[in-house]
Amino acid sequence: MTTITADVAVAPRHSFQEVWVISLGHALTHWYPATFYLLLPLIGKELGLSYSEIGSVLTCQYLAGAIANIPGGIFVDTVGRKGLLMAASLFWIGFPYLIMGFSHAYWMILCCATLVGIGNNLWHPSAIPWLANRFPQRKGLVMSIHGMGGNVGDAVAPLVVGALLGFMSWRNVVVVNVVPGVLLAAVALFYLGRRRNGEDAASADAAPKISAAERLRMFGALLKNRALITLAAGSAFRTMTQGALLTFLPLYLAREMAYPPLWIGACMFALQAGGFVAAPIAGHLSDRVGRRQIILSSMAMSAVVIFLMLFAGGTGWFVMFVSVLGFFLFAVRAVLQAWLLDATPPAMGGSAIGLLFASQAFGQAVGPVSAGVVADHYGLMGAFYFLAATIVIANFLVFVTPAGLMKRD
Repeated sequence: MTTITADVAVAPRHSFQEVWVISLGHALTHWYPATFYLLLPLIGKELGLSYSEIGSVLTCQYLAGAIANIPGGIFVDTVGRKGLLMAASLFWIGFPYLIMGFSHAYWMILCCATLVGIGNNLWHPSAIPWLANRFPQRKGLVMSIHGMGGNVGDAVAPLVVGALLGFMSWRNVVVVNVVPGVLLAAVALFYLGRRRNGEDAASADAAPKISAAERLRMFGALLKNRALITLAAGSAFRTMTQGALLTFLPLYLAREMAYPPLWIGACMFALQAGGFVAAPIAGHLSDRVGRRQIILSSMAMSAVVIFLMLFAGGTGWFVMFVSVLGFFLFAVRAVLQAWLLDATPPAMGGSAIGLLFASQAFGQAVGPVSAGVVADHYGLMGAFYFLAATIVIANFLVFVTPAGLMKRD
C-alpha cells in the first residue's frame, strides 16, 4: 500500500466548509498585495522613484519571502499547530501595509515590504498541507478552490481600490482598506480557533513525532529529488513572469494608454477573473488526466498570449489579451502544488510547500526589478518582451521534469 493510499484509508470525511473558510483566509492574504500593485504607481510618482526603484520594492518583499519560506515550512511541520499559524499569518501580512500609509521615505516602504514577505510564508505551508491531507482523493480540486480564494482577493481588491482612488488619496485608501481585512480576519480566526480545539488525531494538524535531526534528514532527501527541484525551478520562472506582469501592467496602462485608476483596476480584475474561472477546471482535470498535461498546456498557451500582446500594444486588443492571459497563467498554481504534494510524505508537506514557495518568491523578487531594468533601457514595452522570455523558460523546465515525480492516488 502506498503512502497516499494509506492516507486515503485512514482519513475521515471532512466538511467541505473547511475548504471555503480557509480559502476565505487565503483571499485576505492576497487582498493587500493586490491593492499595493495599484497603489505602487502613485507611491512611485509621489516619491519620485524610477522604474528600477519601483521594481525593487516588490523585489524586497519577495526576496524576504524566498529566504523565509524554507525555514518557515520546516517550522510549520515542527510546530504542527497549523490553525494558529494561519491566524498569525493573516495579521502579519496586513499590518505593514497600514504602516506604509504613514510613510514618506523610500527605505520605510522597503522595510514594510520586507515584513510582508516574511509574514506571508506562514500561510501556504500551513493551509495547503492541511487541505491536501484532509481531502487526499480530491487534492487538485481543493487546491484549486483554495487558489480561487487568492484569485478573489487579487481580482476584487484592485477593482475596489481603483474606485476609491477616484475620490481619495492613496494614503487614505490604505487606512480604509484595513476595514475589510479586519472583518475577514475575525471570521477566519474564529473558525480556525474552533476547529483547532475539536480536531481529531488523524487530521492534518496533528503533527507526527519526528526528531529535529530526522526532519532535517528528510528535508535533505527532498533537496536530492531532481524532479522536485526542476519543478520548483520552472515554477520560479512562471512566477517571475507573474510578478513582472502585475508590476508593470498597471504602469503600462497608466502611462502608455492613459487609463484612469478605475479602468486600471478593471483590467487587473479581468486578469484575475480569468484565473478564477480556470482554477477549478484545471484542478478537476488534473485529478482525472494528470498534473503534467494540464500544466504544460496552460503554460504553453500563456506564452502564446504574451507574444500576441507584444503585437497589440496600445490597442484595445491588448486589454482583451490580458484577460485571456489570466485564464491560462493563473490556472496552474494549484495544480503545481498538488503535483508537488503527490510525491511528498505527509509529515514533510509544509517543508515541500516552503521549498516551492521559496523558489516562487525568488522568481517574484527577480522578476519586477529585472523587468524594471529592461524598461529603463528599452522602454516600458521592453518589460513585456522580458515576460515572454521567462514564460518560455518556465515551459521548458516543466517539460523536462521527470514524469515519475507524480504518484497517482
